[in-house]
Amino acid sequence: MNTPAHLIIGLAAFGKPGRPRVTAAALAGALIPDLSLYLMAGGALAWGIPAERVFGELYFSDEWQAVFAVDNSVFVWGLFLVLGLWRGLPWLIAGAGAGLLHLALDFPLHHDDGRAHFWPFTDWIFASPFSYWDGNHHAGWIAPLEVVLVVGLAAWCWTRFRSIWLRALLAVLVAAQLAVGGVWAYVFS
Repeated sequence: MNTPAHLIIGLAAFGKPGRPRVTAAALAGALIPDLSLYLMAGGALAWGIPAERVFGELYFSDEWQAVFAVDNSVFVWGLFLVLGLWRGLPWLIAGAGAGLLHLALDFPLHHDDGRAHFWPFTDWIFASPFSYWDGNHHAGWIAPLEVVLVVGLAAWCWTRFRSIWLRALLAVLVAAQLAVGGVWAYVFS
């Protein structure tokens, strides 16, 4: 899924009106599994490395995949969830829950660009027959479903959260989701 979708879904599932720390943790948990990609790809692009090399070679390198394995590990996020439950920390439960939800949604929607979700026990990567972005793997119907889900959840969150900042973030995330969908449609049409 696209990162804006993960953020909106994480907010809808684990954000709590009137509990800014829990809500912030839900957003952070929804973002963190993708954050290393943004940092590494952004840094590489800023250094002048061509996008084709960043996403065609570096993304799949052992070094980058090792980083992705840690922040996309069901076991790492599961440990945070167990710790949050054990210590009774609602913010940690929300963050870990949103992180695990991110992984659960990514697992079936990455064809040849998945992550090692079961690290450190295995480096195996599931190659789903489906992709959220690749039209050769059913993105033509998955992407519109993602947009409908995200817009619906954003509208629901809009009614739940009264904070002007959170509503502004929702508007930005919906706009980003729609823009990214347009980019994928253009690139792969």
